[in-house]
Amino acid sequence: MFRIAFVGAGSVVFTRQLLHDILSFPELSGVAIALHDIDPERLQVAAALADRAAQTLGAKPTVTATTDRRAALAGADVVVNMIAVGGHRATVTDFEVPAAAGVRQTIADTLGVGGIFRALRTFPVLQALAADMAEVCPDAWLLNYTNPMAMNIQYLSRIAPRLKVAGLCHSVYWTVRGLCEIIGVPHDEVDVLSAGVNHQAWILRWQHLGRDLYPELDAAIAARPDLARRVRVDMYRRLGYYPTETSEHSSEYVPWYLGHDSEIARLRIPVGDYVAISAENLAEYAALRAAVAEGAAPADGWESDAAEYAPQVIHSLVTGTQRTIQVNTANTGLITNLPAGAAVEVPATLDRLGVHPHYVGELPVQLAAPNRHFLNVVDLVVAAAVEGDPRHIRHAAMADPATAAALTVEQIWTLCDAMVEAHREVLPEPLRRSPLTAGGAR
Repeated sequence: MFRIAFVGAGSVVFTRQLLHDILSFPELSGVAIALHDIDPERLQVAAALADRAAQTLGAKPTVTATTDRRAALAGADVVVNMIAVGGHRATVTDFEVPAAAGVRQTIADTLGVGGIFRALRTFPVLQALAADMAEVCPDAWLLNYTNPMAMNIQYLSRIAPRLKVAGLCHSVYWTVRGLCEIIGVPHDEVDVLSAGVNHQAWILRWQHLGRDLYPELDAAIAARPDLARRVRVDMYRRLGYYPTETSEHSSEYVPWYLGHDSEIARLRIPVGDYVAISAENLAEYAALRAAVAEGAAPADGWESDAAEYAPQVIHSLVTGTQRTIQVNTANTGLITNLPAGAAVEVPATLDRLGVHPHYVGELPVQLAAPNRHFLNVVDLVVAAAVEGDPRHIRHAAMADPATAAALTVEQIWTLCDAMVEAHREVLPEPLRRSPLTAGGAR
């Protein structure tokens, strides 16, 4: 029996969507599903929703729920990772402490000060997860949804190079779908090539029956001035290729926008946006928990509208169905003008044998440049964790485009000191130390 382990299953809204999509495939209706979370209450809610999904779809999976991670992983063919170390409280910290220092953020889960510390508190759990998998399910695929995606994938490739891991993100899917809606072309009829890094990849080709669609997008932008008042449209107009993440995300990865009041107003950038989103997620969970307690878990709102890739990967592994998705993986010559070993996002073919990333070649130079700035931060965060060197935390923040545009170097180091103190309980001991005691001069 094919076995799927969900780690971080207490992310119940996302868990129920994935379960619906998985169990919607007739070939997967009898799989074994193991749900794991460290929060017993959330785990109980996730288990109830799994049962409801099975009933709704007429599927008959074998579902278990446990707070014992190794028990959940044992014998798994696929592990889906959705952990959020620190939860909402840590997210609030990731915004409030930098804001007090003068750093603006919108989402703070990928790059910047928020992304750096989200990674550093996640890495120890990833290390333990990889070690457990090596012992109890060494042939399993790890499908990672947890952000910061690029940092997590690059870290795993460093500490567990034999682990079969693919990072999954729906940003390319939703970007292309949105672009198709703007110009009125059916999404399922277009051909796309996208590559770069997660949350900062680029639509390199976008065609309908062989016709380049970029000229039609240009016409739509010219006809609708409101479209031009978005960060990624501004980036597209200047760089020539459309970025694959939202304007909120995209504003954080470059030094051009968040440091200027006029740009925030011109491009309608919602500073601090993710704090409210995180609070809404908590409220949605509370509503689901209450519904489960009353035996009335909602039957609607389950589908992910084909955007999520994990069910497709699992279906291909079981049936051999070939399909192409976007994945995040180590750069083994896939993008030739980005660093070897860096976490890159490229197309990949799925089949019974696994996930097969595609060679892309060189990115246009103006796209590779911001990607390399992005990856400089990733390199330094991974180095901080692997080497246990707290100085590299500060080096990563110094290399971060938006942070460097907002603060002096002394302010950056002071902010990192404050963030280490705020997250001390979930950071490895070497990274809690003062950088002054790690060698070298401040």
